[in-house]
Amino acid sequence: MLSELRIQGLGVIEDATLELHPGLTAVTGETGAGKTMVITGLHLLGGGRADSSRVRRGASRAVVEGRYVLPVPDAGSGPAGEDGPSEGTDAAGGSEDGAPDDGPRDAAGVARDAGAALDDDGSLIAARTVSADGRSRAHLGGRSVPLAVLTDVADASLAVHGQHEALRLLRPAEQRAVLDRFAGAPATEALARYRDVRGRWRAAVAALADRRERTREMAREADLLRHGLTEIEALDPQPGEDAELVAEARRLADVDDLRSAALTALAAVAGPPDGTGDEPDATALVGEARRALATDDPRLTALEPRLAEAAALLTDVAAELSGYLDGLEADPERLAWVLERQAALKGLTRKYAADVAGVLAWADSARERLGSLDVSDEAIAALAAEADRLGAELAAHASTLSAVRTEAAARLAEAVSSELDGLAMAAATVSVEVGRKDSTAADALELDGRRVAAGPDGVDEVELLLAPHAGAPPLPIAKGASGGELSRVMLAVEVVLAGADTVPTLVFDEVDAGVGGRAAVEIGRRLARLAETHQVVVVTHLAQVAAYADRQLVVDKGAGTEGVTRSSVRTLDDSQRVVELARMLAGTEETETGRAHAEELLAAAADDKRAVPAPTPISKGTAKGGARRPKRRAG
Repeated sequence: MLSELRIQGLGVIEDATLELHPGLTAVTGETGAGKTMVITGLHLLGGGRADSSRVRRGASRAVVEGRYVLPVPDAGSGPAGEDGPSEGTDAAGGSEDGAPDDGPRDAAGVARDAGAALDDDGSLIAARTVSADGRSRAHLGGRSVPLAVLTDVADASLAVHGQHEALRLLRPAEQRAVLDRFAGAPATEALARYRDVRGRWRAAVAALADRRERTREMAREADLLRHGLTEIEALDPQPGEDAELVAEARRLADVDDLRSAALTALAAVAGPPDGTGDEPDATALVGEARRALATDDPRLTALEPRLAEAAALLTDVAAELSGYLDGLEADPERLAWVLERQAALKGLTRKYAADVAGVLAWADSARERLGSLDVSDEAIAALAAEADRLGAELAAHASTLSAVRTEAAARLAEAVSSELDGLAMAAATVSVEVGRKDSTAADALELDGRRVAAGPDGVDEVELLLAPHAGAPPLPIAKGASGGELSRVMLAVEVVLAGADTVPTLVFDEVDAGVGGRAAVEIGRRLARLAETHQVVVVTHLAQVAAYADRQLVVDKGAGTEGVTRSSVRTLDDSQRVVELARMLAGTEETETGRAHAEELLAAAADDKRAVPAPTPISKGTAKGGARRPKRRAG
């Protein structure tokens, strides 16, 4: 949960620290005092878009810091911050190829992956800085991190709801996600199985369509590959053959020059082969030197063995030169064959690669490619059979998921309608329809005699309908709900899903707009109920809602320097709360009647909270959303 929020240089707030209660914290204040900056600060801390116009005039930057208190993992879970997967988590998501997402990580896991350090008390400090020139920086646990890391921490730690955020409830995907959260583990598990099979089914359908559409093209490609392989196999080039032929051709073409060089060397070493000539050779000279050293002087005779080695070496060289000359004969036919072979290999290297090694590699690749270009009727029939098999398996999983959702839809509608009864919408009823969308696409799924769209989240289209009063036709909430009604529907949904929600901190921004009287009291009561299992922060104008808070913070507006408004945040004690609630009720805190009404409101809220037990999860099959904090109340 978020225990502390500090805001500097943001809008009208110069420097303020909000100490948040583990239960319900209410943020109040006059219009224009800067309550909206609290929500703006939370959005920035959660990785929201940075707007330099929000930087306080005269300040070089705006800074938002938050201190997260990380939950202690349950026994049996992994190391701190490594809770195992929990049931009843949000089932929405998944990639388009059908692979299920890993799901959101907890804040401790994100911090560990980012190399962030925890504070001395085990808390995690996140910070966001926005400069006046629009540059933004993010820090976590004292380390500079990408903005996405702050987003991951916020996604795992808090959810901000307001009339703007409630608009998400108008999206079909969000409504389906709400139903899956309510359905809990049965929906999560069925959706995971569906996605696994869907990925393989889509791959099989795509392969079959590709094979059918590209039959002629693939046949032409196969013919070209076979022609090339035939040409290469006919010549049968050997690794390194091109280099060997170059050396042999050079030797055959230069036979006269090579013979002259070998004869000259042989004459110098051992004399001319024909025995003519009177010039001394190296062998004879070494022999003469050996004979000259046959004396009684040990130093001279010691040199004789070395000359003997030289004589032996010269004899070996002479023998090799003689053998070279014996085999060095002009062979025009062999030279012609070598040149012809070179020309043939060059024909291959012009077409397929730069050298013989490349030609051989192309041949290996061509053989592998040919294996995947089977366009025979048997190959297409095999692909079609595999696609049909996976389609039947996917249809079975889709039907199972639809059945889970349909059963949960009736319970969700009843539970939300019951909550609306207490939110001054007694005559309103919510229904949840689970339907399917017909599709003519090539990858549509055959299910119950219909071809339906099979998306990553199943074949179902979920729609929340609202009948605002008896006799009214149920309409989609986008058409049948006003702004205030939509906020109350969203609040009712949050209360119903409280047992399944894994996000520990819920923030509500003026969800009580447009209501009053009994509805306001009921909103306060339900926020207090939510605060039994979550940390709840509410920004409100209504005294009836603020009276239920465990802690009340007020944003005060005052005059700053150079005509710039300056706001601060105070934590109210009991007497100060009476004054603030009186202002909220009557517009002034000076009247005894207003204060008496405020005291009565606080006492009634306190009695109500003591009388109402903590809610239990309504949805069947949901599980604990991680470790819950113990119930705490302001004392």
